[in-house]
Amino acid sequence: MGDLIGDWATHITRAELGYALPRRWAHTQGVTFRAAEVGPALSLDAGLLVAAATLHDIGYAPRLAVTGFHPLDGARFLRDKHGADERLVRLVANHSFALLEAEERGLREELAAEFPLLDEPLLVDALVYCDMTTTPDGDRTTAQDRVAEIRSRYGDDSMVGRFIRRAAPEIFAAVGRIESALAAHPR
Repeated sequence: MGDLIGDWATHITRAELGYALPRRWAHTQGVTFRAAEVGPALSLDAGLLVAAATLHDIGYAPRLAVTGFHPLDGARFLRDKHGADERLVRLVANHSFALLEAEERGLREELAAEFPLLDEPLLVDALVYCDMTTTPDGDRTTAQDRVAEIRSRYGDDSMVGRFIRRAAPEIFAAVGRIESALAAHPR
């Protein structure tokens, strides 16, 4: 996957989020920027990582929100309307430990059956890293501050609050693995 897939992903995401959800679009741009840095540094499929970063929150678009669970709605949109690459769709569907949130929503079996977790741990971790070290406004942050911000925004007793508390150790571990990998591969 190269520049064409990145251009395609940007075009679609800008169309779906740019005007409808400008703050979500700002977050997405920050996540994409981080993916463009991380992918080549770790010798990952950089085009795939950038495309997944660009598309990871597309399911928040109001016209795409069928179930209200953005990873599932976004992945279905990409698969059904665009015939997107299976690896890309599976990354979007499972980004940032989505299976744990799907469980909170009663959608775990549905998500897992339709979009199995990609068996590429470094690539999966890299997307978590990019997402969870980016603020809602697209700026850099730590994973700890990002988790605290999500808990504060949604509340600990909300579905998202319960999910993020459960996912936090996994998020921190994934971010730590990428930070270690980046430190081992100086630019």
